[in-house]
Amino acid sequence: MPSAGEGLRERVDALAPWFHNIDLGGGLTTAPDHFLGDYPREKFAAFAGCVPDDLTGKSVLDIGCNAGFYSVEMKRRGAARVVGIDWDERYLAQARLATETLGYGDSVEFRQLSVYDVAKLGERFDLVIFMGVLYHLRHPLLALDLIREHVARDLMLFQTMQQGSTGLSDVPEDHPFFVPGTYTPPPYFDDPAYPKMHFIERRFAGDWTNWWAPNRACSEAMLRASGFTAVAHPQDDVYLCRVADVPYAQHGPAAVYPAQPRA
Repeated sequence: MPSAGEGLRERVDALAPWFHNIDLGGGLTTAPDHFLGDYPREKFAAFAGCVPDDLTGKSVLDIGCNAGFYSVEMKRRGAARVVGIDWDERYLAQARLATETLGYGDSVEFRQLSVYDVAKLGERFDLVIFMGVLYHLRHPLLALDLIREHVARDLMLFQTMQQGSTGLSDVPEDHPFFVPGTYTPPPYFDDPAYPKMHFIERRFAGDWTNWWAPNRACSEAMLRASGFTAVAHPQDDVYLCRVADVPYAQHGPAAVYPAQPRA
């Protein structure tokens, strides 16, 4: 691993602030005073076991790649092709610097794209990483639909900020307008464990791009509705999902558009 010279330190400082604290070697890390600690390395360590250790020959798409921490980790597991996309050019510059310094500069491709533009990639990936993005989106369910429709071939590693109940409630197959025999709305909508998406009208933790905070039930319901089946749930806010055989819920895009082949 290259040592950290003064020139590299100046390049890192010029791209500050960093949200990914990446160890570049020689005692240089990109965000040593991160308010979440050694993030995201410590978080990844808690669920790394749910991601295949050997990705030899596999392709990976890292959506909202930020400074490229997860892109690098997937290359370390042998992924043949890794593409990272982000809308923020500064994050992409950070990612290019980090991967170059760590010796992966020629093997990870970074592109400035929004999650809403994933169809432009024109290919499907064996593993899609979609972490820390959903709550920043004005149209989160659309984003999940587009990932399922255009780029996910097999697995998706998903994470979102969650607020509210971590419980799960039984949801009926068909919701009645009123409780039978009354004019009373069904009471389960007030159950804290009913799927709920909390709308953040202004800012959350000082960030105006935080728009949504689902509870656990809502996260899982949105994944199902978009055609993903959770196969592992290593942390409260992290899921490893597989593309479902049935592409969408009955009311989803498959009701309008035919299922697309995943090959």
